[in-house]
Amino acid sequence: MHTLILIVAILLTVLTLPGTLQLIFLTTAALLPKRKIPVSEKAPEIQLAVVIPAHNEEAGIGNTLQSLQACDHPLDNQNIFVVADNCTDNTADIARKSGVSVIERQNDQLRGKGYALHYAFEKILQQDFDGIIVIDADTVVDKNLLDSYRQLFANGESAGQTADRVKNADAGIRPRLMHIAFLAFNYLRPLARDNVNLSVGILGNGFGLSAETLREIPYDSFSIVEDLEYHLRLIQAGKKVRFLHHTAVWSDMPVTGADAQSQRERWEGGRLRILKEQVPRLARQIITKGNTSLIEPLFELLLLPLAFHVLLLVTLLLIGPLPFRLYALSGLLVVVIHVLTAMLLGKATWQDWKALMAAPFYIIWKATRLGGILK
Repeated sequence: MHTLILIVAILLTVLTLPGTLQLIFLTTAALLPKRKIPVSEKAPEIQLAVVIPAHNEEAGIGNTLQSLQACDHPLDNQNIFVVADNCTDNTADIARKSGVSVIERQNDQLRGKGYALHYAFEKILQQDFDGIIVIDADTVVDKNLLDSYRQLFANGESAGQTADRVKNADAGIRPRLMHIAFLAFNYLRPLARDNVNLSVGILGNGFGLSAETLREIPYDSFSIVEDLEYHLRLIQAGKKVRFLHHTAVWSDMPVTGADAQSQRERWEGGRLRILKEQVPRLARQIITKGNTSLIEPLFELLLLPLAFHVLLLVTLLLIGPLPFRLYALSGLLVVVIHVLTAMLLGKATWQDWKALMAAPFYIIWKATRLGGILK
């Protein structure tokens, strides 16, 4: 029995130690001075396009378009492209009535956001744009979003990512906890990477790519986590994604348990599949080719979803021998500091702090959904 416990303790340590080290690094780096984007006189000359992939989004597409049209120095309507992807509702008609460009795509075999973006990018790159921004169809944006990207591309950057925030945090405890999670995953982590001049990642919503980058590295990533897959290709090609911490996109999160379960299973299941595919590949490139730019992305992949990381540490704390319990306790303290730092940097409200009391129950709920995620 003692041998079995020791083996389990070693396994749990191996699974969590890279994530613990990654959290220490990210939390520390996030506290460094923020990188400033230089002001360029060429910014007003930058030609932008916005792409909105949409599958049956008639309920929210109007608000998204109004939000973009209300930005400082808005785009001409024809430079906003709604990709009505395999739609069976009125998404395309609503977009046309708003005056924007509509790209309709029907393909029963090749389905998903990655295919929609690839299809749209191929068409848009035939025109004379300097950069393309991707906004989800259930999103509203800060007024300075477009000007922020004009400055980014005027400075010759390859790609950018805004903060990605939860719009309906007041709708219930689940979206409130997702808001807190977004402060860590979608604000603190990219901020930390940007502070130390690393590529910050692509979050799927609110990212932008220069036309030159898209021509060099076509967006032919089609998994459920196509953004993560494409970001790894950018890093391997020597590109960096910069963080626009001073602007944000805002989208709704699921309120009901069923909707939240479906979303988390798709996101985290896809992430685990990418982990299995990419970790050996990245490790080989680091070892055989000396590509040190892949070290941080490798550790990020090895950092499990935070709820599962916590569950493994708690298990180790309960069953492990004393040295392992001390490590588990330290690892849990790192998680706490990481989340609290994210809330402080992200200017969390008192409602956010109050919602933290429900976090243990959310973690337990996530544990009960592990089977669906691993499918």
